[in-house]
Amino acid sequence: MKKESRKVIIAGNWKMNMTPSAAKSAIAETAALVAGKNGCEVVLCVPFVDIAVAVEAAKGTNVKIGAQNVHFEKKGAFTGEISADMLLESGVEYVIVGHSERRQYFGETDETVNKRTRAALDAGLKVILCLGEVLEERQAGITEEIVSMQTKLDLAGIPAEQMKDVIIAYEPVWAIGTGLTATPDQAEEVCAIIRRVVCGLYNNDVAEALTIQYGGSMNDANAAELLAKLDVDGGLIGGASLVPEKFAKIVDAAQA
Repeated sequence: MKKESRKVIIAGNWKMNMTPSAAKSAIAETAALVAGKNGCEVVLCVPFVDIAVAVEAAKGTNVKIGAQNVHFEKKGAFTGEISADMLLESGVEYVIVGHSERRQYFGETDETVNKRTRAALDAGLKVILCLGEVLEERQAGITEEIVSMQTKLDLAGIPAEQMKDVIIAYEPVWAIGTGLTATPDQAEEVCAIIRRVVCGLYNNDVAEALTIQYGGSMNDANAAELLAKLDVDGGLIGGASLVPEKFAKIVDAAQA
């Protein structure tokens, strides 16, 4: 399968930004700017409190709505958490799992990331699974080992037939919110590593069909060069997704 055959996905991660009223305006503006641009799937992953407004605002547009986290249990005494069934019934199609900020600040491990991923897939959600190395690991020359281990642990127990609903976002932690960005060659190298690991876990067909995003400070200025790489099939966009004009330019870059 060639790169052109894989689904390109540009997903915005709003993080802890946008009140519901601001979300409504931002989605309307974004939807107008990306209307008719069908060369990629467009997703906005919003805070939980924005989901209802976001789903309503995105109706009739080519913008899909995602959440930023999900719990691995269906219900119970987990104050502050949200289940996959809750997200699904709210109209969410995608969910981010294992973002570096969840790992860094909220104690997420590869074990809990795997459990959340499996719960989301079993409920019928599409998962944007995040993984990547920290600066010290890159400087130590163990990026391949770390990313390979994360890929194997995070996908443990997930059958091949569910991989059609998995998107992997490579996010070098040293490039998240720092303004630093992996070079296109660095991004391509690690995305290719991930694809090789997935091929070993499953088979070549699963690996070649897998959408792998780059998620480390992709913006309107560097998106085209990153997206031109063979194994980079989209982007998980942070800060630039909060500005409709910038986000739309990234969507434009993914149309070729």
